[in-house]
Amino acid sequence: MARAVVVHGVGQEYLGRRSLHGPVAAALADGVELAAEAGDVPASAVPAVEDVEVAFYGDAFRTAGAKSGRPAVRTVGDLTDPYEQELLLAMAESAGGAGERRGPTKAPTPRVLQQAMNALLRSPFLPGPVAERFLLGVLRQVRRYFGEEKVRARALDAVASRVGPDTTVLVGHSLGSVVAYEALCAHPEWPVRHLVTLGSPLGMPSLVFDRLRPAPGDGPGRWPEGLTDWTNLADRHDVVASVKELAPLFGTVGQGVPPRVPRDVPVDNGWKVHDLLRHLTARETGAAIGEGLRAG
Repeated sequence: MARAVVVHGVGQEYLGRRSLHGPVAAALADGVELAAEAGDVPASAVPAVEDVEVAFYGDAFRTAGAKSGRPAVRTVGDLTDPYEQELLLAMAESAGGAGERRGPTKAPTPRVLQQAMNALLRSPFLPGPVAERFLLGVLRQVRRYFGEEKVRARALDAVASRVGPDTTVLVGHSLGSVVAYEALCAHPEWPVRHLVTLGSPLGMPSLVFDRLRPAPGDGPGRWPEGLTDWTNLADRHDVVASVKELAPLFGTVGQGVPPRVPRDVPVDNGWKVHDLLRHLTARETGAAIGEGLRAG
């Protein structure tokens, strides 16, 4: 089995485990190699292709073809789900353009939602002609993960099917960081000792953090049992990782054991701030993954 397992994020429903594996394994090895050339990790830490696996769950979001039904193409004007509306506003606020404020019980108006979408369309997070459609898909997939038990179970099972006795590093990107975290908490028997989260929404209050399993309650989020190191990387422009620092939210500080908290590291991904491959090829990511591979 693989020494490192990568859990993908949203927007991968039209790919598969094997189609993702090639570019993901190459990008991960490039990042570790760059870290090795900089002296951050030894050259022996650079993994071979067979040392890397992808946990794929994108098929859980792919809908079956039909002659009739709800159109696939939507605009922000069609956004009626309360959770998706709140997630859109939270991401827009992170981008610096949340629009008009409203009372805690008042539903956002179409104007407020359009302002939020416009702010995101101007941000580095959403370049390209299909940006609005992509973002609406992001909102829907996050909502379905937390709201549909079958989707959540499919994602967690995908990770469990790829982690083996040799796996020491688990890498989670975007929504995949939530899946990776919950999978680790559910399987303290796994040999994984290093968690690397990329562009993670884990710190988003109410919409993500408070919905985690196990629930954080009034204290910090649980530190997965058996984990020795957690590195969290985010680009400063990434609106999915709206809370860039996870150290204040997760860990074992004050629980009678040596403190363990995530190590928050900024990374520059250029104009593709949330892109998985750009995260993996970064020297900072390579150093974190390389440390985990070396320790194994």
